[in-house]
Amino acid sequence: MATIKDIAERAGVSSATVSRVLNYDTTLSVADETKMRVFEAAEALSYRKRSTKRYIDQKIAIVHWYTEKEELNDLYYLSIRLGIEERCKEIGMSPEVYFFDNIKEIQASDIEGIIAIGKFSDAQVTELTMINPTVVFVDYCPNEDKYDSIIINFELATKKIIDFFLSTEHTEIGFIGGRELLKGQDQPIEDLREKTYAAYMKEKGFYNERYSFVGAFSVDEGYRLMQKAIQELGEQLPTAFFMSSDVMAIGAIRALHEANIAIPERVSLIGINDMSISKHMYPSLSTIRVYTEIMGETAVDTLIERLEGRKIAKKVFVSTKLIIRESVKK
Repeated sequence: MATIKDIAERAGVSSATVSRVLNYDTTLSVADETKMRVFEAAEALSYRKRSTKRYIDQKIAIVHWYTEKEELNDLYYLSIRLGIEERCKEIGMSPEVYFFDNIKEIQASDIEGIIAIGKFSDAQVTELTMINPTVVFVDYCPNEDKYDSIIINFELATKKIIDFFLSTEHTEIGFIGGRELLKGQDQPIEDLREKTYAAYMKEKGFYNERYSFVGAFSVDEGYRLMQKAIQELGEQLPTAFFMSSDVMAIGAIRALHEANIAIPERVSLIGINDMSISKHMYPSLSTIRVYTEIMGETAVDTLIERLEGRKIAKKVFVSTKLIIRESVKK
């Protein structure tokens, strides 16, 4: 397992800076470039190399639905991108990274295909396929009959978390989650974590709508929503919270610390993603491990299959695993 010192050496910063960046210390004043180096170093140190066929001099475009600034606030997508880049490095392929606000810079004649990370509107999907018809979508499936996609079964992941809480005698289970908007649209995309939480808790007979808090996927929103839960629910605060992302859990833990609410003695938390920073938090975060590096690697391999002649679209589900650490009672 990579240590704070390992990350610091790779990123070229002090161990103290790494610790503060990974814990989203709001009092730390460093450039976004430095933060990105730390996050990229932390993710890269978790990858495992493997030998394979080489694709020298072939270029692909990685298109990210976020801006570069937005990516810093949601490391889920950053870690997928790094998985793609690491796989390309292994096979000698050259990835060129674009954010959706600069895709017009893509030279269509220079690339073999596109890997699109995130959520895209129908108009954006059309725009991408006009640049190059060979597109693999990661974390989104716009049309499974036409396009390859690599996704996670968030419905199953949500049920794993709820089942664990119920097995450890938690019946008051809260939810703090986020919603995502397609660029240029004002209606949020349906989030399977939020939908499944409500449906599954109702099925189990323990749903309480007062326990659900939804905003955006960011550290600040996790902090704000947990503060709101503490203020509104008081002594009736749930004994457990399902956090729909690790970044939101970081903010929620800070809010609980400030309110002197003990974790996990009073409130247990489980997030989703298992980012490299999750094990370095205090307390270390229990989470659903999403194999984002595998998602990235699979996207590259799936694109290569298309380039080598596969005509039929396919939809790949990457499995998840529940990781129990200090933020829950065992």
